[in-house]
Amino acid sequence: MSQKSYDGQPVLYLIPTPIGNLEDMTYRAVNILKEVEVVFSEDTRVTAKLFQHFDIHKKLIANHEHNEEKNIKRCLEYLEAGCSIGVVSDRGTPVISDPGYSLASAAIAHGYHVVGLPGATALIPALIQSGLSPKPFTFYGFLNQKSGKRKSELERLKDCDHTMIFYEAPHRITKMLQDMLTIFGNRAISISREISKRYEEVYRGVISEVILQVNDVKGELVVVVEGNHDVKTYDHLTINEHVELYLKEGKELKEAMKIVAKKRNITKSQVYNTYHQLDK
Repeated sequence: MSQKSYDGQPVLYLIPTPIGNLEDMTYRAVNILKEVEVVFSEDTRVTAKLFQHFDIHKKLIANHEHNEEKNIKRCLEYLEAGCSIGVVSDRGTPVISDPGYSLASAAIAHGYHVVGLPGATALIPALIQSGLSPKPFTFYGFLNQKSGKRKSELERLKDCDHTMIFYEAPHRITKMLQDMLTIFGNRAISISREISKRYEEVYRGVISEVILQVNDVKGELVVVVEGNHDVKTYDHLTINEHVELYLKEGKELKEAMKIVAKKRNITKSQVYNTYHQLDK
């Protein structure tokens, strides 16, 4: 019998699966996977092994970043037929840096119930064992793989006073930390490796120290870095003085105006009009 909601309507369940230790699978997750009609899975081979371990026998449909949009119609057909469905990623919680968002959004848009189950995810264990302030925090996920775009993202984040959480691949971790050190400065950081698995490790310190420890590291990584607690304010400057500050640093006028607009949370046209009023 397909799992239904409190009002008898079908449900799309977003179901976390273990990120390492199989004991992190919840009883509720196992029971719902046994009761839904079908399961949309990021990698059916990985999910098939999980199903074998928990004696789950359900139809699997591949649902990954390359075909999720195409799966929307199929997903809605099951719901329209009164069938509840499950959505799982390889490991951890669907939607969080994993597939599932498009299916969930479509189901919501068509009036169906969407229920996210509590369960395994990498970002929360990494945060609470980091030793850094847990609130407020910002989860960013993966930075761009290309250096130029990654640096631009870090530039936008450097004034954030929240503790920040990133995912990163081992072959990019050194370059990421080098960029972070250059843009953020030498902040406190924690890197959790292989959370819940046999060789789980946590590296803590400042960026310049930790970067030396993770050069040849392997496995899945979660990076937690402290926020900027020394954010500069420019309230004492006029808009024109603020623009001149960046011009003296060697920035072009257009770029200086763009930065001022962002720092002061006003439009670029406001900065432009105010600055050029000097010439009139």
